[in-house]
Amino acid sequence: MSGMLKVLTVTIRRGGAWQAFEVPRRESQTVLDVVTFVQRHLDPTLAYRYSCRVGMCGSCAMTVNGAARWTCRTHVDKVAQDGRLEIAPLRNLPVIRDLVTDMREFFDKWARAKGQFTGDRKRGDDFARVAPESDKRQLADAGIECIGCAVCYSACDVVAWTPDYLGPAALNRAWTLLNDERDSRQAARLRAVAGDAGCHACHTHMSCTERCPKALSPTAGIAGLKRAVVVAALKGEL
Repeated sequence: MSGMLKVLTVTIRRGGAWQAFEVPRRESQTVLDVVTFVQRHLDPTLAYRYSCRVGMCGSCAMTVNGAARWTCRTHVDKVAQDGRLEIAPLRNLPVIRDLVTDMREFFDKWARAKGQFTGDRKRGDDFARVAPESDKRQLADAGIECIGCAVCYSACDVVAWTPDYLGPAALNRAWTLLNDERDSRQAARLRAVAGDAGCHACHTHMSCTERCPKALSPTAGIAGLKRAVVVAALKGEL
């Protein structure tokens, strides 16, 4: 590309190797804009995942200059280094192709952590009423906005070291449900997160909290699970 047009050098991780592209710089350009330009104008075989483009779904998460991010909300001006970007798939997940990762093990761990709400009310029962100011409601609200984008999972060193580790997102979900007064599987959930691959495997590096695009703190939820597991164990409930 020649003339006065500013150019961004983008290096994309594909199949174990790096491939470089030159992309024109635009005002308010996001990393997702850059990847889309490469796919539409330079290499139509590039595979990547996105949906909403406005920071609602989390499906466009990738590794940008070494850090997991939502690419639709990451502006090039804030992350480019000397006019260069490195874009790779999320860490700690199998790569299907190019920038697309296989999310199955991530969501399988949600299931292992008993991440599904289970109530005991019947169709004819009255609605459950949980006071907004109650302590448990406040704790549940603090982590409930997780949308399962796997940025925290990708940023977690313990997942990299111990593939069986449930990970921050699954444990945050378990903590949220543990504080949901309507749920009826609290004991089973504590047993699910009490093992070697559960909450006590966390080293409290805070990477998950630092990288969460929703400003949640999985670290705080995991600490809460650790306390809850210890209390349950002392009571003989595990």
